[in-house]
Amino acid sequence: MERSTLVARWRTALALVGLGVAWLLSAQLGLAAAAGPQDKARASDKPKASSPSSNTHGALDKLPLAQRAGALAQALGRPKRLLVGVGTTDTGTVLGQGLSPDIYDQYLNGVGSDSWLSWNSPSGAYVERVIQHAEMVGAVPMFTLYQMAARGDSNLSGLTDPSFMGPYWSQVRLLFQKLGRYGQPALVNLEPDFWGYTQRAQADPTRMPALVNPNPDCAGLPDTVAGVAACLLRTARLHAPRTYVGFPPSMFDDLRATDVAYMQKLGAGQADFVIMQTQDRDAGCMEAQNRAAACVRNGRHWYWDDVNPQPSNGHSFAQHFAEARRYFEGLQKPLLWWQTPLGVPAAQPSSSPPWRDNRVRYFLTHANELVAAGGVGVVFSPGERSQTTLRTDGGQFKTLSKAYFAQPAALP
Repeated sequence: MERSTLVARWRTALALVGLGVAWLLSAQLGLAAAAGPQDKARASDKPKASSPSSNTHGALDKLPLAQRAGALAQALGRPKRLLVGVGTTDTGTVLGQGLSPDIYDQYLNGVGSDSWLSWNSPSGAYVERVIQHAEMVGAVPMFTLYQMAARGDSNLSGLTDPSFMGPYWSQVRLLFQKLGRYGQPALVNLEPDFWGYTQRAQADPTRMPALVNPNPDCAGLPDTVAGVAACLLRTARLHAPRTYVGFPPSMFDDLRATDVAYMQKLGAGQADFVIMQTQDRDAGCMEAQNRAAACVRNGRHWYWDDVNPQPSNGHSFAQHFAEARRYFEGLQKPLLWWQTPLGVPAAQPSSSPPWRDNRVRYFLTHANELVAAGGVGVVFSPGERSQTTLRTDGGQFKTLSKAYFAQPAALP
């Protein structure tokens, strides 16, 4: 998936906006006015996060499966309801619209000189910048680790190259060391798409070579793709005990039948949650097969049926939730929907933006269906710069998210 263009755009914006400037902008956009009685009520609705000693990752695993989503939400310092977050957006937009997201997500991409290490000064300060911005909007910081795509989305040549994997692991360690020093709950999405490309290359992750030994935290782990997954988990647990991590199944069409089994072999069930996806573009862009926005892909039925559970010609939300439930039960972890498109519903497709989509409307008005599938939350964000954003959705997310928070879907 073509994610890098949008990542570069937003990280540049965040790197250029200093924290002091951001605070000033927030005040100008009415941050003080937003701290009225309604927001005070929301703040009191957010319980204090559990300490590592009282609610460890292992303790979550000891709970019945149905209770793990609610326990994870509370471990993050949020109430026991389906969490709603935003990603790849600036704090000015969030604050200007008076939004109250539970989660604030940004990418970390690149390896080496042009990676996230270089986006701010001193090296690696981008992590603290995102944390500060998440705190500004009252959200849990979330990082989407997207380093494996540094040589190209499906380019796996770096896996056995010490000049790539050495810096890769140094950056992973630095991320979790910084999150450990932060000392508050955070989320990390571990390498979207990558696991699908490795699955295509070798169906058994324990047999595909990949360098793990450059990471001193992972002595004794095998130099395989399964070892990479185990090393990511070990590094997170060692340095950042209050950070919760999840693996994203690729959900590539050609791998769907074996996706759960592959993630089981990978060890994804040892993480804290599973990243669930719909698609990373507005449905209308895919319908138009727009080449400029990288929407030329195999498949059809991009705009889902929100009425018929089993449409004779199409794909439905009911079918998606049934598939999501399969991941929930197979990996025994709560689901966090990520990079869910922000498009607005329309009766007919178009050949140019704004592109139509109905996921925001359906998800926020049928939140109980996400909970029933095993969900802990959903993060909405554009997957490419021409897709619908919080600035261009006509206030849809603002209206529907506020209505949702007024009557949220409880987690078991």
